[in-house]
Amino acid sequence: QVQLVESGGGLVQAGGALRLSCAASGRTFRSYAMAWVRQAPGKEREFVAAINWNGSTYYADSVKGRFTISRDNAKNTVNLQMNSLKPEDTAVYFCAAAPIFAYSDYPNRHKYNYWGQGTQVTVSS
Repeated sequence: QVQLVESGGGLVQAGGALRLSCAASGRTFRSYAMAWVRQAPGKEREFVAAINWNGSTYYADSVKGRFTISRDNAKNTVNLQMNSLKPEDTAVYFCAAAPIFAYSDYPNRHKYNYWGQGTQVTVSS
């Protein structure tokens, strides 16, 4: 079992930055792939970024060069540094985890079986 709790959301102006954190519990955290997935009002959940057990990362094209995902296995945390934020980044951001190891599976949000409650990110224009 893995339990996930997100923090760090808020309101920021376009061009600004936010850092999201996800605290994970459970002994299997270190072997799991971790991801951030977002959901804007009226839209389906959208993959944002993922990081596997050894630090390899995967990003959606819409956030490449602006967002950075990282993990600290000693502290059981995953972070998402979001820079150059745009109004279209406004969404609820969810932390997700799964024991997946195929690189091709990382952007598939349906592969993740543990989810946090989400944190709101609002970017004003």
